Amino acid sequence: MHDLSQFRSQFDRIAERLATRGLTPQIDEFRALDQKRRAAISEVEELKKQKNAASAEIGAAKRQGVDTTERQQRIRALGDGITARDKQLEGIEQQFYDLLAGIPNIPHESVPIGRCSEDNLEVRRWGVPPEFEFQPKGHWDLGPQLGILDLERSAKITGARFALYWDLGAKLERALINFMLDVHTREHGYTEVLPPFMVNSQSLYGTGQLPKFKEDLFKCEGHDFWLIPTAEVPVTNIYRDETLEADALPIHLCAYTPCFRSEAGSYGRDVRGIIRVHQFQKVELVKFTRPEESYAELEALTDDAEDILRRLELPYRTVILCTGDMGFAAAKTYDIEVWLPGQNGYKEISSCSNFEAFQARRAGIRFRGGKKAEFAHTLNGSGLAVGRTWVAIIENYQQKDGSVVVPPALRPYLGEEIISPRKLQL
Repeated sequence: MHDLSQFRSQFDRIAERLATRGLTPQIDEFRALDQKRRAAISEVEELKKQKNAASAEIGAAKRQGVDTTERQQRIRALGDGITARDKQLEGIEQQFYDLLAGIPNIPHESVPIGRCSEDNLEVRRWGVPPEFEFQPKGHWDLGPQLGILDLERSAKITGARFALYWDLGAKLERALINFMLDVHTREHGYTEVLPPFMVNSQSLYGTGQLPKFKEDLFKCEGHDFWLIPTAEVPVTNIYRDETLEADALPIHLCAYTPCFRSEAGSYGRDVRGIIRVHQFQKVELVKFTRPEESYAELEALTDDAEDILRRLELPYRTVILCTGDMGFAAAKTYDIEVWLPGQNGYKEISSCSNFEAFQARRAGIRFRGGKKAEFAHTLNGSGLAVGRTWVAIIENYQQKDGSVVVPPALRPYLGEEIISPRKLQL
């Protein structure tokens, strides 16, 4: 949500920045509706002023013994007019605030202007993609051959775009979760939390998923419960409608959760394997900061996520998303993309974003350093998406004989150095 006074006072500058996201018609609609709303407010206030003045006149007339029948009829007419215009104003204000809630965050000045992912700006690379003396396979072939991934049975159990892991496949997923949580809590300074995996509508509104992205979510029929699309939602809402002490900031939290997404509109992309599924596991990093510290905290958060890939010795690159490719609530986003031999390219494994006060304003998250409370800045990023990390290990560490070498950093968690082919359970 935007600061309405700032939106009006800096309208031209804000409109120019939002236009880089392709929002010129929406901004023009906001200006027209804002003028209509303010005119309606003025009209109602004027009618109420007239009614108050007329009421005062009636009181004075009655004290003088003057007949006030006609004046009372006029007051009733004014009251009816006020009631009708109040109802009209209520509809205009609902339309206005719905429009305002649907306007995305203002891109930070450092965000490159562009229309799509092709305009994103690469800022660094780490590691070198492996060279194989054989034709590398995708995880959709390697997983079943190793006996650790079963997509046919998962489709039978639920449907397409779900996964069933067997034996070391399941243990590898669990090992990655524990490894990531341990690194972030023991070395990067995050506090682990385990939030609910379902949230209410107000929580999704606070982080910006509702009302705009309703079709991307799974809702529990008959209840105001939604399956979370990411731990960002419940963890950010821990402090919803609270005022924190400035001395408590920054707050760094991390959480493991399953995530559920309908992937509306994504069909036809990444249909093979488990790159894009309806349920996956993720370790999320969330920060609450003072405004003046948030961009330094974004750099640190991104490095924390990258550090997991460096420890696993997985090649990656980091890009800044352009204005046309950023998420709805973000002011600036880094995407970390891991190398996947099966796709012969880099694939997103983490998005690290600064939302500035956009989410905090929607969720009522403030901090107080002096007499006046102000909105905190919120940040988050995947640290990392566990399923895609699983894929990256299987594909980058595959051997000619069909086995997979376990990265040294992960061996204490998995208890294995090699994942060798084994039969799926019959």
